[in-house]
Amino acid sequence: MTIPKKALLLINPHSRNGADTDIAEGIELLRNAGTDVVIKHLEGSATAEQLIEANHKDIQLVIIGGGDGTINSALPALYRYKLRFAILPMGTANDLARSLGIPPDIDEAFHIIYENQYRKINLGIVNGRYFFNVAHIGLGVKVTKELTPDLKKKWGVFSYLKAIFSAFNNQNKFFVAIKSNGDSYRLRSIQLAVGSGRYYGGGNIINEDSEIDDGLLHLYSLYPQSFWQMLTCAPLLRFGKHKKIRRTFTLASREMEIITAPALEIHADGEHISKTPAQFKVIPQALEAICAADPLE
Repeated sequence: MTIPKKALLLINPHSRNGADTDIAEGIELLRNAGTDVVIKHLEGSATAEQLIEANHKDIQLVIIGGGDGTINSALPALYRYKLRFAILPMGTANDLARSLGIPPDIDEAFHIIYENQYRKINLGIVNGRYFFNVAHIGLGVKVTKELTPDLKKKWGVFSYLKAIFSAFNNQNKFFVAIKSNGDSYRLRSIQLAVGSGRYYGGGNIINEDSEIDDGLLHLYSLYPQSFWQMLTCAPLLRFGKHKKIRRTFTLASREMEIITAPALEIHADGEHISKTPAQFKVIPQALEAICAADPLE
């Protein structure tokens, strides 16, 4: 096991647990193992991408303390310099951490970083913008907008349930045209999601066969339906068993073209990143991510 000589630790103090987490013991663990840890806080005008850009020549590892949005903001620089990265899960959902088997306990997460095992994982691209987990069109975008910082602080992971209920009351139907693998599909939808990773929305699974290193994008779309119809199939949706639901369309591919009427926003990893029409691609084995020896399920 090769220990990184120098690591850049980025802390987002505005993430759900970013300001309240004690990291002293974990820092000491890494420093005693021979890793020089440089700590930077994402405050003011300093962005994750800028801090990685400024330090990339001297570091072998980037540790990101924050949620999925914080990790997403570091993506361009991580991929540009092909830097290995690790996660201290300090956000609300921590879906990428879940995909990598990183537990919510920060001291345990530091021990996984210390062990320095890694996987080569997928990286999704939509209209030139990178994402790790899942990109949403429709209902999922409304859920993101409902997830205010105050709601996350108060409700934690359960904030997603409250946001889904509020978003569904304001959801709109739309038309979708999809091209992939030489085939074309036309359908009506209230929610469409494309996943590069496995988890989203606080532990929902994009597809039961999906993995963060499988080299595929996994899509599902929900046909228009009532809240109660969706509620009856919620357990299947939660565990990625979309193929067992009549009112759901699924697809797996390396590239997809998606057009909607009307044009709609696209959110990924909890952030607004583009709008339709959209070109989706996956880069297999794009980045090295520190992971647990025995992934969580």
